[in-house]
Amino acid sequence: MREPEELEDPPHEQYLERVCAIDVAKASGKVCTRVPHPSRPGARRTLVWDVDATTNAVLELAGQLAGERIEKVTLESTSDYWRIWFYLLEAAGLDVQLVNARDVRNAPGRPKTDKLDAVWQAKLTERGMLRPSFVPPAPVRVLRDYTRLRTDLTRERTRYWQRLEKLLEDALIKVSAVASALDTMSARDMVEALIAGERDPVVLAALARGRMKAKRAALIEALTGRFDDHHAELARMLLDQIDGLNAQIATLTSRVDDLIAAIPAARGVDADGSTGPGAGNSPDAARADAITRLDEIPGISTTGAQIILAEIGLDMTRFPTPGHLVSWAKLCPRTIQSGASSRAGRTGKGNPYLKGVLGEIAAAASRTGTFLGERYRRIVKRRGKLKALVAVARTILVIIWHLLTDPAARYHDLGPGYYASRTDTDRKARNHIRQLEALGFTVTLTAAA
Repeated sequence: MREPEELEDPPHEQYLERVCAIDVAKASGKVCTRVPHPSRPGARRTLVWDVDATTNAVLELAGQLAGERIEKVTLESTSDYWRIWFYLLEAAGLDVQLVNARDVRNAPGRPKTDKLDAVWQAKLTERGMLRPSFVPPAPVRVLRDYTRLRTDLTRERTRYWQRLEKLLEDALIKVSAVASALDTMSARDMVEALIAGERDPVVLAALARGRMKAKRAALIEALTGRFDDHHAELARMLLDQIDGLNAQIATLTSRVDDLIAAIPAARGVDADGSTGPGAGNSPDAARADAITRLDEIPGISTTGAQIILAEIGLDMTRFPTPGHLVSWAKLCPRTIQSGASSRAGRTGKGNPYLKGVLGEIAAAASRTGTFLGERYRRIVKRRGKLKALVAVARTILVIIWHLLTDPAARYHDLGPGYYASRTDTDRKARNHIRQLEALGFTVTLTAAA
């Protein structure tokens, strides 16, 4: 008989006497409290009532829950409707946890009503059977709002460039086939000249700058088309939209820089021990700021580092190990075991903004001559491109966890020869000899000079 394995309960799995659960909707919430019964020892008293989803009503509820000495409040993450409840109850000093709707589903075979859902959530809460979701602190939430809007506007700007390219194709203008992109200065000048009424392809091709001048003949052919007045009017509208988005993105970027500089955990430390906005940027600094340390990882830019900090925060105590962070980000497959069979499940959706930027970073790192690039090239041979990118993204997230856990740590690249340096040459030689002998050859090894 095998020895039994002892498993420790996570901190959130504990029995609570006084709990509250709220089934959240847009205009109201179904509140359920479960506390010890005042007159029947060992029994529980369950109260259920409706509360309007307004600031005054939620603040009144917070005072009532504090008066009843509620130990834990559970909210279901329904759309964005949970925010007013979470923010106000948290500000009132209550211990609030947000849980995934998948974790609080009612038991099969029972009616599905708001009242029963609230009671079920309260019962799960008092038994410690719910895992709280990660909700960053208020400064990081503000930063996240700015970085997410910047990401959305950047994608919208890309859509307008694509619309402009389709418009030029309709006008038989093929400048995008010659220029690397329409947002280059040369291509922009040519489009502006077309809008202004210039139709001579020779004159338009003369607006090329830098290396585009060497493509003059191809530009003349590409700029010969049927660009008329309606194309000019539509192109003007699209360029104005793009310019407006550029201005908004620049404003958001400036604001993001200020918000990160205002977070104490993101600041560096100068050689004299002083800290504050701008500290840690000098070569002799005792500790670099968080953005600089993340920027040292191959593939990560300043913008990418800002998005990562906004999505996972700087307090890694919320993720006890790198595996917890990777699992939360859905960059590792689920383990599915039944009896003697064990297989890997899907990674899951996860945070789309975090997974999106990590995918871009992994793709950029895969083209470098670094440890991460070599890791991608080793995995892609046997697992394919997509799984190799996910594996590299997971490695990058593990590195980020270590850098944020230890503010004094700096990234050190292991180099592309890391795997080769750990290869057992004798074992590899024996494997090759065995394969050649299986083919009928006699092998004699002679050491190279």
